Amino acid sequence: MLINYRNVEVRQQEHAVLSGVNFQLNEGEFVYLIGKVGSGKTSLLKTFYGELCIESGDISEVLGYNMQTIKRKNIPALRRNLGIVFQDFQLLTDRTVSANLEFVLRATGWKKKTEIKNRIDEVLDLVGMSTKEYKLPHELSGGEQQRIVIARAILNSPEIVLADEPTGNLDEETGHQIVELLRHISAKGSAIVMTTHNLRLVRDFPGIVYCCDNHQVKDITQEFYR
Repeated sequence: MLINYRNVEVRQQEHAVLSGVNFQLNEGEFVYLIGKVGSGKTSLLKTFYGELCIESGDISEVLGYNMQTIKRKNIPALRRNLGIVFQDFQLLTDRTVSANLEFVLRATGWKKKTEIKNRIDEVLDLVGMSTKEYKLPHELSGGEQQRIVIARAILNSPEIVLADEPTGNLDEETGHQIVELLRHISAKGSAIVMTTHNLRLVRDFPGIVYCCDNHQVKDITQEFYR
């Protein structure tokens, strides 16, 4: 099991955001987190990569790390096995697509130029952006930028990809293409956790569905697809 939360409480400052959280993620699964704005979807994601602390819980494991007791020095090692897709892209605006990806690889220990170039070529091909490596982010459409963000997230072949509203700023057709791409990545072995408020996407691309509501997180897969 890649993520295993049992009776976990998530707090931000003094406020209990979520309580009694039970959440599991296994290899290759595609999981949606749905719920209204402010219901705790992003807060839960942040606990998976150590951005937000867990106050209490019976089990709170991500890739073998206890997220209640994990030391700060171990968080970079955890994050190397996670790919994170942000809604607002967070690309380096003064660097080309290729340079953005090279920056991440070098920061995570890659040194050989040939291996770096080959890996960048591989991920750009996978996300359908192999002709855009010398473009700057502002020269790309929103959908193209999101594809680069996904390419960046999978550079190190992570076991888990966390995608926070990856279609939130995109039109419907482009959003569908992004989810199709994430499904393709999931089929290759990475588990995906995607937050979204777009229920049509969830219906068009079925997965496991958790709902954040009233400070709780519930698996509603069966009733959602009934």
